[in-house]
Amino acid sequence: MLVHGFTGGRTDFADHVAPLAEAGWHVVAPDLRGHGETGGPRDTSAYTVAAFVTDVLALADDLGWERFALLGHSMGGIVAQQFVLDHPERLDGLILMDTVHGPLHLVTTELLEIGGAFAISDGMAALADLFDSGGPNPLETDAYKRVRAERPDIIAQQRANMVGAVPEMFAACSMMLTTEPDRLERLRAVAVPTLVIVGELDGPFLDDSRRMAATIEGAQLATIVDAGHSPQWEQPDAWFGALSGFLQRLA
Repeated sequence: MLVHGFTGGRTDFADHVAPLAEAGWHVVAPDLRGHGETGGPRDTSAYTVAAFVTDVLALADDLGWERFALLGHSMGGIVAQQFVLDHPERLDGLILMDTVHGPLHLVTTELLEIGGAFAISDGMAALADLFDSGGPNPLETDAYKRVRAERPDIIAQQRANMVGAVPEMFAACSMMLTTEPDRLERLRAVAVPTLVIVGELDGPFLDDSRRMAATIEGAQLATIVDAGHSPQWEQPDAWFGALSGFLQRLA
């Protein structure tokens, strides 16, 4: 199961679903609640890590998956960490991709509050226009600039994911990411085979990724050269090689 990040969607992994299936895996990439075609309540209290974990568990149950491998990207990685802590007996493998083990502070709380209120009052399309108008982006890297130049389809899909997100989800999760408890010490108890993937240019996530790989017993760390926050687009061959190699060892 491939779980996307904040304001992302199942399309974040579209390039890789077929190759993984060809390798023999049953691949599911859902839209989390409040994202993509799933939709969700217009209530900020509905969007918590616990709620996302419940949804992932319910989906696995509906699929009839007693055990499975779980990949979480960015916010999805936080969901995956909580999932393995709550339901370790359900996982054969864990992949934590460009994520953090504790609070994430990319911009000020005041700016997050303004952005969340704007999303609810003016809508996600207006917020996407604001993002598109420029300004500092803490996740911007040279690797992502290449994607923007070479893969306009990906950029268009990212905008569509942003526009399709539920405003209350945006407001709740943007604040939630700054207040999550640090899970690093609890991750010492994880006995599930684990791969930590991070782009070498993804500055805000590098140290947390290294610490998680060092803390989880037997965890592997794959640092993707010349990639930022989304190595599945920025260096797809290297990313797929790291993931598929890990999955082959699980199988």
